[in-house]
This record gives sequence, C-alpha cells and structure tokens, in this order.
Amino acid sequence: MPYVPPREVLQRYADVLIGFALGGGAGIEPGETVRVVAPETAKPLYAELCRAVWRAGGHVLPGYQPDDEPGMALARDFLLMANDEQLDNFPAHQMRGLVDEMDHQVSVIAERDPRALEAVEPARIMRRGVAMRKLLDWRGEKENEGRFTWTLGLYGTPAMAAEAGLDEEAYWEQIVHACFLDDAEPIARWREVQERIERTREWLDGLAIERVHIEGEDVDLHITLGEQRRWLGGRGRNIPSFELFTSPDWRGTEGWMRFNQPLYRYGNLVRGIRLAFREGRVVECTAEENAQLLSEMVSTDGADRVGEFSLTDRRLSRITRFMAQTLYDENVGGPYGNSHIALGRAYQDAYDGDPAAVAPEEWQRLGFNDSSVHTDIVSTSDRTVTATRRDGSETVIYSDGQFAVD
Repeated sequence: MPYVPPREVLQRYADVLIGFALGGGAGIEPGETVRVVAPETAKPLYAELCRAVWRAGGHVLPGYQPDDEPGMALARDFLLMANDEQLDNFPAHQMRGLVDEMDHQVSVIAERDPRALEAVEPARIMRRGVAMRKLLDWRGEKENEGRFTWTLGLYGTPAMAAEAGLDEEAYWEQIVHACFLDDAEPIARWREVQERIERTREWLDGLAIERVHIEGEDVDLHITLGEQRRWLGGRGRNIPSFELFTSPDWRGTEGWMRFNQPLYRYGNLVRGIRLAFREGRVVECTAEENAQLLSEMVSTDGADRVGEFSLTDRRLSRITRFMAQTLYDENVGGPYGNSHIALGRAYQDAYDGDPAAVAPEEWQRLGFNDSSVHTDIVSTSDRTVTATRRDGSETVIYSDGQFAVD
C-alpha cells in the first residue's frame, strides 16, 4: 500500500494551501469559490483541501481526476489516438465558465507514472498545449485584475520517490520539512519566510537594476531586466517557494548556460541541457537525453525566449534533496542555492504598475514574452550574479548561494 501521511499533517498542509497560499498570502474569504484539482492518488489531500475550503466558508469547484498509470493512462491515450481536429479542440464554453466561476485554484501534483507520455511524439504534446492556450490567457487577465489567485502543492507517490532515489517515507519527509508541516503553526513560519523574502525583494527593487551577468563554470549569461520591472516572491504562488524572480525583457538575453538538474516535463525526462542565446532567442539547445522533446518545445511559438529569471537563497530553503519535480527542484537550497530560467510565458505581475491597464501591444513593446509554454530549467552550481544599475555602477547581488543582503 502507498504511504499516507498522518491526517494531522495533511490537515496542516491543506490549511497552508487554503489559508495562506491562496489570496496572495492572505488565504480565502468566506463566499469565494476554489477549484480544487488533484488526481485520485492524492485523494487524502484532496479531501482535506475540500474540508479546509468549507471551514473557511468557501465553495469547492471539484477537479478530481483519474491517475495516469501503466495500462490506464488516459492523457497518453488521448494524445496517441486523437486526430488533428481533436488535438486542436478547445472547449471554450466550459473553460470560460470555469474561469468566470472560480476565485482561486489549488492544484496538487501527484504522478503515478512520471514518464507516462514517453511513447507520445513531442510535437503532439506541444500542439495540445497550444490549443489550450486561451485558458492561460483568460486566467492571466483575471489575475491581472486582482480577481484570481492560484497555488501548487506536491503529494508524494512511490514512482516519484523512486525517480528521486528515495523511499516513499523519506520523500514525504522532504515535503513535510519543506512546507513546515512538522511545526504546530506552519502558517506562522510561512509568514516569517514571506517577511524575509519581502526585505530582499525591496532591496533588489531599490537597486534599479538594468541587467545582470550570471557567471560560473557552467554559465556566462547576460539578461536585461527591462523597463518597469519588479522582483516577485513570497506571495503564496507555489508551496514551498523560497525563490525571488522576475520576468525580464526577453530581447536582452545573450550567452549560454548548462543545467545540472534533470527536467521532468510533459511526462518525460530531459537530462544534460545546454542553451545558448543570441539577441534574445535560443540559437542552440542540446540535451544528453530526450533532446527531441527539448527541441520540439523550443520550436513552439515564444518558447525560444526567456520568460523568467530566478534565484533561491540557500539560507531560506528547507529542501535538501533532489525531488525529481520542478516545484521543489527550482527551490532547492544546498551549498549554492539554485538559479533557473523559464523558457516561454512571462509573469505579467512582474510589471511595476497595474497590469490590468496594459494593452497587448504595450506588453510586446516592454519585452514581456508570451507563449503556451512555461518551462523552468534549474542549475544548482556555484555562480556569481553581478547587477549593472541604471547609473552604470555594478553590484554583486548573489554569490555562494545567497543574496548579498542580510
């Protein structure tokens, strides 16, 4: 039988996700509607999330889904069997209704088979993502208006633990520790983390950074932040989250970077990634394993550009092991913290102003990237990040795995 954490732990987990992560760190309000999305293998947490919503006076919009498992992987079967019309179908009325109805969404990642889509041609996976892009656009518009928040959480499975080289209980120990679920008041601990992240975020914004230079044995990369940018972090988007990030002007990316962490994405594993950029676009992309999927992803509209640049301070992160899941691996601490970039869609709330007032042509002028793809790729190697400020001075903002601020 799969390991199931004690109910007390799952109740704390649900309270963190509903009472802290949603609402940008404030939790939900009575009368609000939360879409709760989880596969059947995460049923114990799904049940606690529903109860947490009801305790808070909210309404649940169910999103309970079947597992993709050997012999019965419906997501895989659809992608293998669908014709072009089926791949391109977008159920607009249903999706529009979902977006209109929900005030928040909490999604649980729990995979019975992390490589369920290995048999699927990568182009079909990307095509389906493009077909569903309008849903991301509608959610983004509502979020920009301040009427929608979301968060992600992880529920450990035997297969996920095996991918990380851990037994199931050790895998769950990482989840419990990373999310402060071993503390009687985990929300209080998250508020403390949020305060520390906010102090660093204010320091970064106060530097008036024009561009950054990331240097190390496996990286020599320049990224231009662009006009009207701000740094983000600590708002409850993702639990756990210890990172500080922004969405730069994609046109100002030059250089190269290797990534020492495997990427689990689209039901596949990609390993040994190296990217090179010229004039903001990926001009070389290689991988030691599953290079075809990486190449197909990068060839998707807008996915050859940077949508996010992120750094994690090792002093904050409670994640100590590789977890074979981006939600955790992009927040890992260890000796050098981590840095990562995301190819594809930018976060429009990195705009230093009211994103709801920005017209589509203005997003383009500012260099905020747009795509159906948003894929984080992580490195935990040692590197130094030097900022060039708008006055021309240079400041080292990150080295030895931590920001240059207390």
